[in-house]
Amino acid sequence: MDRLSERRLILAAGALLAGLGVALGAFGAHGLKAMLDAERLGWWQTGVQYQMWHGLALVALAAAPVERVKLPAWLLGAGAVLFSFSLYAMALTGCRWLGAVAPLGGLAMIAGWGLLAWRALRSG
Repeated sequence: MDRLSERRLILAAGALLAGLGVALGAFGAHGLKAMLDAERLGWWQTGVQYQMWHGLALVALAAAPVERVKLPAWLLGAGAVLFSFSLYAMALTGCRWLGAVAPLGGLAMIAGWGLLAWRALRSG
């Protein structure tokens, strides 16, 4: 895959992640407010926040003047999905064991940010 196609894919993934984050945020604020207690709504909100921030990060990464961004983008995107969707599932089902999945997504996001920083410092 050429560099431009790779960047377009990262941009599209970020836009989809952020757009879905807006929809899930609205659903939580309006559709789930009467159904979930404050703790479970908090889990939902945390998932939305991380999803949005990492969707926006992918959009920015698509335009970043850094080489070799594919792996950091995958780590950020997959980590955000794993983290956020485990929190959404936990909020909807009340199954607290799903909270054990969220740190795996968090580790992927941390690794993505660290790798991106390292590659940014090494490029140029």
